[in-house]
Amino acid sequence: MSSLEFTEAVAQRLEAVYITPDVVEQRCRTLRAMNLRPGERVLDIGSGPGLLAKDIAASVGAEGAVVGVDMSAPMTTIARRRCEAFAWSRFEVADATLLPFDDASFDVGVATQVYEYVTDIPAALAELHRVIRPGGRVVIVDTDYDSWVVHTSDAERFARVRTAWDAHFVHAGLPRILIPELRKAGFAVLAQEVIPMFNTEYHPNTYSYGMVQFVADFAAADANVGPEEANAWKADLEQLGERGEFFYSLNRYLFVAQRPA
Repeated sequence: MSSLEFTEAVAQRLEAVYITPDVVEQRCRTLRAMNLRPGERVLDIGSGPGLLAKDIAASVGAEGAVVGVDMSAPMTTIARRRCEAFAWSRFEVADATLLPFDDASFDVGVATQVYEYVTDIPAALAELHRVIRPGGRVVIVDTDYDSWVVHTSDAERFARVRTAWDAHFVHAGLPRILIPELRKAGFAVLAQEVIPMFNTEYHPNTYSYGMVQFVADFAAADANVGPEEANAWKADLEQLGERGEFFYSLNRYLFVAQRPA
């Protein structure tokens, strides 16, 4: 198993992770970085279940527009339902490297946790540059998985679980090269910041709780881990949580860039 399939069931589980306070804070910081104005046209690449798109729609108002694209049809269906009250929103199944829009169609573009799954980063950023108007801006958020720190009773077991999980990314360390790649694509980089996902408690209303379940399920299908070892890793974290010894930290990186006028 080397990829994460965004089926209806997976989409619903991810949605539960996306409404935890940790990810809500990430969305708030992303929205602030976008600095939206009423009437702007916004492209949300990898719009997922539409949580960010809904906030965008409320920010730009009926004189603006938000268009979401995602490779997952189930995610797109959820997003349409979530944003059905906003007539100026729409969602399409599309590839980040082949956006079905005219040149300079949007004032703002945003992509959160998307490009780490895209094989051809230059092509994706070139497409983003093409559809953003001169003077328009973009916000990109991705994770560097070398920043993933988990307290565990068995470091070697965690290393195997982590290797299995890393296999579903194309660019697990994308933030390290994103600034030069944005510049090569023709963008001017304006700002950057770190968004930590940091939990010291293990309970359902945290980012880490949901992700531990995802990682364990994914690793269970890996030949070098298997169900027994994946479940033992998850059980160990649960026990550490019960003893007040849980520690989970992961850094996401936000970049603001502009297509020069």
